[in-house]
Amino acid sequence: MLHRAPLHWLYLNVLVIATCGLIYELLAGTLASYLLGDSVTQFSLIIGVYLSALGFGAWLSQYVTTKLARVFIEVELALALLGGFSTPLLFLAFPAIEWFRWLLFGSVIVIGTLVGLELPLLMRILKEHLDFDELVSRVLAFDYLGALFASLLFPIFLVPRLGLNRTAIVFGILNALVGLWGTYLLRPLLSNKGLDGLRGRAFLVIGILVAGFIKADSLTSLAEENTLGGRIVYADTSPFQRIAVTQTDKGFQLYLNGHLQFNSVDEYRYHEALVHPVMSICDSAKRVLVLGGGDGLAVREILRHEHVESVTLVDLDPAMTRLANQFEPLSELNHNALQNDRVTVVHRDAFLWVGEGDETYDAVVIDFPDPGNYSIGKLYSSRFFRLLRQRMTDDSGLAIQCTSPLVAPKSYWCILRTMQDAGFDVTPYHAPVPTFGIWGFALAKKTAVNDDPKPWKLPPTLPGELTELRYLTNSTLASLFDLPADQQPLDVPANRLNDQILVRFYDEEWSQQ
Repeated sequence: MLHRAPLHWLYLNVLVIATCGLIYELLAGTLASYLLGDSVTQFSLIIGVYLSALGFGAWLSQYVTTKLARVFIEVELALALLGGFSTPLLFLAFPAIEWFRWLLFGSVIVIGTLVGLELPLLMRILKEHLDFDELVSRVLAFDYLGALFASLLFPIFLVPRLGLNRTAIVFGILNALVGLWGTYLLRPLLSNKGLDGLRGRAFLVIGILVAGFIKADSLTSLAEENTLGGRIVYADTSPFQRIAVTQTDKGFQLYLNGHLQFNSVDEYRYHEALVHPVMSICDSAKRVLVLGGGDGLAVREILRHEHVESVTLVDLDPAMTRLANQFEPLSELNHNALQNDRVTVVHRDAFLWVGEGDETYDAVVIDFPDPGNYSIGKLYSSRFFRLLRQRMTDDSGLAIQCTSPLVAPKSYWCILRTMQDAGFDVTPYHAPVPTFGIWGFALAKKTAVNDDPKPWKLPPTLPGELTELRYLTNSTLASLFDLPADQQPLDVPANRLNDQILVRFYDEEWSQQ
């Protein structure tokens, strides 16, 4: 028989296993979004499959008719290993296994089934000591409280501080500790036979997981190197994203959440094409706004222009601008642009920031990541562009990167259609960037961009180190606006906040590559 005091400790077990269970679900959803994109779809599928697996596990529990305490402990140890190492192993498997989705959802089903077994087994262990109403109310109360802990801890502390791999392993250790603890709390319900072996396996599982925790950085680096290619020379997990820099023989590459942002070998083509067309139509711009672009490379190009008096950079993540300032290869590449006296850095969500003030700018450069999820997709919405339009002077121009018009034409023309819907006059253009292929941009003004019959011409830049552009010439600049037959406009709807069709276009088109 269990005494009253151990019953209270078992309620703590309910709290711990409920927290662990939801953490495994959140890890799977985050991992799927990180590797497969489209966070809404991935989280929806993961949650659906996981909840179904919980129900299957609860259904299976009816067939456990004897040795309930021992089965509960065995489930905890199995869940500790599978849940704890699921994320590191899935990261490692992603680049090597074509049927990764099957592996991902298979692991979700197995983990969900084991989690689904836990509470029914505990409730059956407790039912002989509590009446039904008390049993259900207390167990479910601690179960829901554990879910609250998990939902708060995961985004606020666990992912930013520990990362996905260490978070999984920590909660695997917690499951193993619950199992080990159970060999003492449930001792009256366990036979002597095999008890030492059960405890020995619990200690072994804990030891394996602790070793995994110690080596988590190596596992993460190995997984990212296999996934991204190149040697990891810098990695950081902020509250907003995973930042990784890889090194190859030819240069270094920046990845955010597994997506390539630039290659140091040819980034100058991209950033010259992004910045200098808009500076050519705003050839006396004094106040320039940059949204995104925390790497400082677009700011580097803007600072070439002698008429620019101030640059305001709005980037969500301090970790990104810290990288631009403190990671020596990048600070050399951007010529310490973010430390220039003319530059002010603001760490804020651009969607919120544009609606918070009334200060206007003579030119705007937008260098957001591609709209691969809904949190970024809102930055390409008609609502965002309308708010931004109010922060621009009557003669102000805007330049924005718009993904590839060749690979993702619906996505590209959806962005331009959205800008037109917000009241801009928009001109498409493109540039070849070897790392990315043909890349698309858009140039916009409140009034017609091409109302001046003069040919496109680069404005003068500051004398000295940055005077010579590496890619653009006056003739090259003009050629950017000559779209070939396979990049002509498509009739697509605008991207609005309530549907964000752009994200669906983007996922559909890039998933085929």
